[in-house]
Amino acid sequence: MVVWTSAWLNGSAAADDVLDALGFWAELHEVVADDDGTATALDLPGPDESPVGAALLLAALRRASTRTARLVLPVAGDVRGLGGRGPLSVGALRAGQAVVLPEVGVGLVPRLVAEGVLRWTVFDLPTATPAEHVPIGEAEHGLASAMREAATALVTLDVARHRPNVREEIAELSSLHTKLRWPSGMPPRALRVLQRAAEVAAILQVAASDAPGGAVSASAQAARDEALRPLSEAVRRARHAAVDEAVRVLSDQAAGRH
Repeated sequence: MVVWTSAWLNGSAAADDVLDALGFWAELHEVVADDDGTATALDLPGPDESPVGAALLLAALRRASTRTARLVLPVAGDVRGLGGRGPLSVGALRAGQAVVLPEVGVGLVPRLVAEGVLRWTVFDLPTATPAEHVPIGEAEHGLASAMREAATALVTLDVARHRPNVREEIAELSSLHTKLRWPSGMPPRALRVLQRAAEVAAILQVAASDAPGGAVSASAQAARDEALRPLSEAVRRARHAAVDEAVRVLSDQAAGRH
């Protein structure tokens, strides 16, 4: 959503391309504002009204003349970029993700409300505090380092002991990323980092679902969680960095054409 919206706002993609790309996540995308003030400002339905389609959200952003979108992947204890405590932070923490549009002063949080239906709630962004900037090279290096360290720990803990097809599970989960569509001009390095992050996230998902697996005691469970924690943080930082890099490159390309 961040990459495609940024490409569209900067003239690198058509609105129909954005809507088609979102179809990967759900057949239907609907939009509603969290409060009446945000609804009025963007001419969107309020919390007690029927949602509208994603096309009207794009139209609202175009009217607001914004060109900047950012990805925020909050975790407990780190909600930077969400303007402090408030409804946006609460919703984003619950979803584990948000799209922030600082120029407009809003944040978008997705939630699956029914099979094939993804609802984007538009929240007020109290203050446009910047999120941490992670250089893509630093994030890529951190992902590789965390992977090596966690691999040793997971072998020691024997996490996937009772999962004979663990490699196939990981490959199937990470392959979903290759099916995503991206705007023309998407930087190869950003794609590479996103794919690597998807592979590591798949390992995390399989390891986390392997309960109890090799972790047969409370201490072993704690050791496994400790081994996975830096890997999870590395994935988060890598995704932030890759999306930031993609938005920057696509924006620069658009500026060069103009």
